[in-house]
Amino acid sequence: MASTVLDARETPRAPSSPDRRRPPVAVLAAAVVGVAEAVALLAGGLTGLDGLLLSPLRPAGPVVAVVLLLLAGWVVLCAGGGVLLLDRSGRRVYTAVATAEVALVGALVALALLTPLFDTLPVGLPLPALALLTLGLPVGKLLLAGAPSTVDWVAQGPRPAVRRPEPAAVGPRTRAVTLALIGLALLTVALTTPVPGAAPEAPATVGTSRP
Repeated sequence: MASTVLDARETPRAPSSPDRRRPPVAVLAAAVVGVAEAVALLAGGLTGLDGLLLSPLRPAGPVVAVVLLLLAGWVVLCAGGGVLLLDRSGRRVYTAVATAEVALVGALVALALLTPLFDTLPVGLPLPALALLTLGLPVGKLLLAGAPSTVDWVAQGPRPAVRRPEPAAVGPRTRAVTLALIGLALLTVALTTPVPGAAPEAPATVGTSRP
């Protein structure tokens, strides 16, 4: 009895499955940033679109459609990249969106420096400070996606799908009984439904007499 207890104590426990391990802080932060950015883009895009449509300088319909498609794709990719990273499905979407955002900020800064396109915008900060503030979000996303804990989390692969037990197949007897009950119900309805009688004769017209 004592040896059994000692053996039970000395028996090492099986390590917990890596699928049950919680995601690291960097992964959680990256997912939260991606989803929050998607919500902010959606809210800001709808507000700006409302003001754009009500302004006297309303753009053409195809331009509005292209802007809506780009905004919708941006929102979906931001949120989807965070979810894929949280699910250990990969970092490509997340890092690709962040890299595209860095390139977009660089292109806008170049346009602001080389052309008077944004001179009429009411911006209180100088252009370098505004560019640094705008670059903080995509650069932070790249740092979170490239963290060692995030790389190790994604390297484990996606979580396996949980298989649900398939329902038991219906036997031939059950099918026969079901068909019999349906046929009996239809027969009962057909027998108990009253048959409509013949239409009553039309009353004789006033002023007519029998010959």
